[in-house]
Amino acid sequence: MTPLPPRIPTVDLRPWLEGGPEERARIARTVDEALQRAGFLLVTGHGVDPALRARIRAAARTFFTLPVEAKRPYEAKVGGRGWLGPGAEANGGAEGTPTPPDLKESLTFATHEPFEDPVVNAEWYAPNVYPAEVPELEALCEEYLERMAELEKQLLSLLGEALGLEPDFFSRHMDHPTYGFNINWYPGTDVLGAPQPGQFRIGPHTDFGTVTVLDRQAGKGGLQVWTDEGGWEDAPYDPAALTVNIGDLLARWTGDRWRSGRHRVLPPPADAPSEELMSLVYFGECTPGTLVESVPAPVGRIAHPPVDSHAYLRAKLDSITVG
Repeated sequence: MTPLPPRIPTVDLRPWLEGGPEERARIARTVDEALQRAGFLLVTGHGVDPALRARIRAAARTFFTLPVEAKRPYEAKVGGRGWLGPGAEANGGAEGTPTPPDLKESLTFATHEPFEDPVVNAEWYAPNVYPAEVPELEALCEEYLERMAELEKQLLSLLGEALGLEPDFFSRHMDHPTYGFNINWYPGTDVLGAPQPGQFRIGPHTDFGTVTVLDRQAGKGGLQVWTDEGGWEDAPYDPAALTVNIGDLLARWTGDRWRSGRHRVLPPPADAPSEELMSLVYFGECTPGTLVESVPAPVGRIAHPPVDSHAYLRAKLDSITVG
């Protein structure tokens, strides 16, 4: 009996970038099938230096472990730039699942270039905030975001071709995206206390934009992914791979051929309450003003009403804000 393909496969990007037509077609089929099942992939061959990721984690941890009084000057609102303290978000609210606030802290960043339109600029641009206590973090994050922008273009080209569309079908709408970048710290119960009933490090939700690129750490209180076949399952982990998932806007764009990957991050486990994890999360988004229209059949399956990308994003950000 031929074994079933994994629900969340690993895709090596090097043959996609360097291989011939047959190899590229095989990879495109694998991607299409996986994104229909769970909305998730692992990717290797991405060229993002693991040492860079480790340095970002070390610098961010220096900040996160400072006293609250030292972090408070950098406090931001959800969707802003700076520090989100414990209790700022409840991500389950985006899908209508009521949960206590998420058990995490975050440093949040977004596009580093202002927009020409003053109305767009007022809502979607502000200078990124880097803590003075960790001066090395700015250069590290800027280097990482350069790698993410390159990787996002490669992924979007792959996704366009996986649907049988032009390679720039998605990427041409990302010439000046608002993108988001979060460094999420998930400390143990010694920092945030014991979880309340139904409380998660991040509650169940789907992401809001196009593609999310996640550099995560394995843990008992780690990432879980929802599939119709298996329900909630621990996400596969490969230290050499990055995790990629589809967000709401890209799912709408494909007429729900691909699903927005539903996921959650478990609370600290009872048998390892001091477990500490950190994730680097890049949220791909469109240029403001992009109209997202579902690809028609036979590629698309549901014709969603057209939606303004950033009106959608703002409504979703508001839905996860606590208070």
